[in-house]
Amino acid sequence: MADAQWETHPVTPDRFDDFADVVNPTRRATHCWCLSHRLRQQEIEELGEGSREQAARRLCERDAPPGVVAYRDGEPVGWCNIGARDDIPRLVHSTKIRPLDDLPVWSIICVVVRSGHRRQGVTTPLLEGAVQWAASRGAPAVEAYPVDPRGRRMDLTMAFVGTRSMFEKVGFEVVGETDAVASRMPRLVMRRTLG
Repeated sequence: MADAQWETHPVTPDRFDDFADVVNPTRRATHCWCLSHRLRQQEIEELGEGSREQAARRLCERDAPPGVVAYRDGEPVGWCNIGARDDIPRLVHSTKIRPLDDLPVWSIICVVVRSGHRRQGVTTPLLEGAVQWAASRGAPAVEAYPVDPRGRRMDLTMAFVGTRSMFEKVGFEVVGETDAVASRMPRLVMRRTLG
């Protein structure tokens, strides 16, 4: 896929269907829709009037879209939920993933590669695009909270947190640990300083 043309764009309303094609191609009503870190259950119900898909659409209408979609040769193949840590309630209130310092970092909370496109090098351009978008919005640094499986298998339901090696490929460094786990593995704090 070395000759592929890569683009990454914020998930604005006109790109919502591309986002959905990555995270929920069958449009299942009960599917995650990548909302739980951004909105409390009551907010999801109110914003979406009972529909998680509608809540996700409304979230994409805000001034700060909740992430970016990566395209390979025009086809949506990846999703990265990224935003200012202070705008992500699950992180703001977390007792397990606490801030390391006062730097107003942006946080990556979910990375998804579309079915049929996994293990094809999507995460590197996806994460680079997410970091570039954060930099364009003034982020001084971007953090992620992945695991280091060291050859162990990850539970696919927890794969959205990513792996240490995935983030190291795009210049992130381990700067701390959390009290959180995914797939029974400790989650790290990895950071890439910008500017």
